[in-house]
Amino acid sequence: MTPKNTKELSAAQRNDLLDTLKTRFAKNKTRHKELAWEAVQARLEENPAKLWCLFEMERTGGEPDVVGHDKNTGAYIFYDCSAESPKGRRSLCYDRDALEARKEAKPESSAAEMAADMGIGLLTEEQYRELQKLGNFDTKTSSWLKTPDNIRKLGGATFADRRYDTVFIYHNGATAYYAVRGFRGWLSV
Repeated sequence: MTPKNTKELSAAQRNDLLDTLKTRFAKNKTRHKELAWEAVQARLEENPAKLWCLFEMERTGGEPDVVGHDKNTGAYIFYDCSAESPKGRRSLCYDRDALEARKEAKPESSAAEMAADMGIGLLTEEQYRELQKLGNFDTKTSSWLKTPDNIRKLGGATFADRRYDTVFIYHNGATAYYAVRGFRGWLSV
């Protein structure tokens, strides 16, 4: 296991991660119909810092996979594609301000802080809806979303899930946290 403050992977970790990503890519072609793994892998190998971010997504249960390609920049877009909100990223309030505002029973961290430490972004509402077009996600859990500033300034935060074959976007106080609420991230490589 890589020490938490080290953002470099060993050769074995790198190879294991690439094998995992390649297998997932091949198993889920509907997420990236027109893309070739060889091009994705070449891009990943050019960006070792991004490989570390993907390693963290995988380590915390996100099961990252390619969901898009930006033809202008050449970047591949990865989202957490685990069926439920990643297990290693649950029971978190929304951000540092929310964490500091809690007087008792503080969670270990916040979604925004953990995402930043991992080098990834929280999914926006638009990205979350795109993800839900690729499958049924968060049918038993929910995921914090990147919250618009105007909502956050008023003390709120947004989250989403899928119930009754419908994607729901909700609000909560940013200090709230639940055992079944985590966050999903994205990464551009």
